[in-house]
Amino acid sequence: MKSITLFSFLACAVAAHGQDRFPIMHGERADGSTIELPGRPSPPFIVIGLAYGQKAQPALEEWYEPAYLRFVAKHGLFANAYQTEVYFVPLFTGANKAAYAPSLKRFRQSAEPEVADRVLFVKEDADEIRRALALTDKDIPYFFVVDREGRIVHRTQGDFTDEKLEAIEEVLLR
Repeated sequence: MKSITLFSFLACAVAAHGQDRFPIMHGERADGSTIELPGRPSPPFIVIGLAYGQKAQPALEEWYEPAYLRFVAKHGLFANAYQTEVYFVPLFTGANKAAYAPSLKRFRQSAEPEVADRVLFVKEDADEIRRALALTDKDIPYFFVVDREGRIVHRTQGDFTDEKLEAIEEVLLR
């Protein structure tokens, strides 16, 4: 009941901001390849985690392992019942835009291969993406479940919790 109420609240919040579609983004992987999110063809859903502040980065990283294990490696009771892609996107805004190239270089040198494929460095104006998605707190990460038409069907934010991960999984099982 609690997650249904939260989902309804977040759906209303997204509608109130006028954004029910995820904006198109082009991201660069550690190997130099680029992809488009939400992109086509895609699985039925894409889970996208975004962070745009230095304090939010560690919180975004807390999601890496549990989200990877549940949604990519398919560990869990219902993990084989749905298809999804997962991407983590650090956004570079304002003065932090200059950190894009050095951050990508450091990431290429240190990232675990299974995580590296799931992290995208965005080339578009991150400030526009931030505004379009109503990302108002730079100190927390945001997570979106996007369907294959690019509609946002679920949104959550903040530190990792099992409850938030399970709420995302519930959406994927519909």
